[in-house]
Amino acid sequence: MAPTKFAKIHTINGEASNEEQDNLSQDMKDLIFSLPREKGWRTPYLYLFQGFWCQPAEIQAISTFQNHFQAKDSDVFVATVPKSGTTWLKALTFATVNRQHHFISSKNHPLLSFNPHDLVPFIEYTVYGNHENLPNFSNFHEPRLFGTHVPFDSLSNSIKDSSNCKIVYICRNPFDTFISSWVFCNKIKQDSLPTLGLDEAFEMFCNGKIGYGPFWNHMLGYWKESQERPKRVLFLKYEDLKDDVNFELKKLAKFLNCPFTLEEESEGVIENIIKLCSFEKMKEFEINKIGKFGRNFENKYLFRKGEIGDWTNYLSPSMVENLSKVIEEKLSECGLKFKAKN
Repeated sequence: MAPTKFAKIHTINGEASNEEQDNLSQDMKDLIFSLPREKGWRTPYLYLFQGFWCQPAEIQAISTFQNHFQAKDSDVFVATVPKSGTTWLKALTFATVNRQHHFISSKNHPLLSFNPHDLVPFIEYTVYGNHENLPNFSNFHEPRLFGTHVPFDSLSNSIKDSSNCKIVYICRNPFDTFISSWVFCNKIKQDSLPTLGLDEAFEMFCNGKIGYGPFWNHMLGYWKESQERPKRVLFLKYEDLKDDVNFELKKLAKFLNCPFTLEEESEGVIENIIKLCSFEKMKEFEINKIGKFGRNFENKYLFRKGEIGDWTNYLSPSMVENLSKVIEEKLSECGLKFKAKN
């Protein structure tokens, strides 16, 4: 799919404004009215839908996606817990899969002019963001690349059961995920909402009440699937990518059936992709300084620090103890562990 086509797709951007709620179908309004709700992070409320928390416009988009999307064997899905390296993984995936069409050293490479979320569009925000019209996939170049925060169990059946498409999943140490989410949501929250305090946000996070949460269910869904079907789901950790991006990128390329050749390795293709997609490089691109994702989402908010262990600057000892207990209780049995600091 040509990058210029991505930029024109309507997005809902996850915002549940009054205007967008007015645009929901009556059936969807009735459904949402029946769901449990809690205070939201950047919108007034989150609703419990299919076992995870999300916003009204997201629910409608996800429902349409579940009912209509037909996966192809060549499709690639970048699935993530929010604020866990989504932008970085999308950039690496796009550059790797399309390296024969868009040479990494080219001055016209799409990543220089388009944010990774334009090139690997979100299913629930971009592709199915306009509830009045189903998306037209005729302009999508294969392999089609999509992004999603939707938990595994709520993906369309065609992805889970009737195709051989690939899913690349990344998650992050929950301590850093929390801080990144808290800072990010306060930057992009609705203007009418007060700033969400650290203590209140932390309690909500530990109780699983965050967009697409609980985070432990999100991680476990993809983790279990990666164990059962490793050729279909690749499970990555942000910390591993930071530690050895060269190794992880080669693993990604092999998983996506486009491994790097010895010639490419000797010519520095891997290093060039890593450099092009690095946090420092992408942060300096003009599109990521002044561009927007959707109507009111500024790309610059996607690039904060990209560090491991920044949570130590925010969390008290009691907070660390509480979240550690949650992680131990929810994730220890499956063997998921995370690097805490650099």
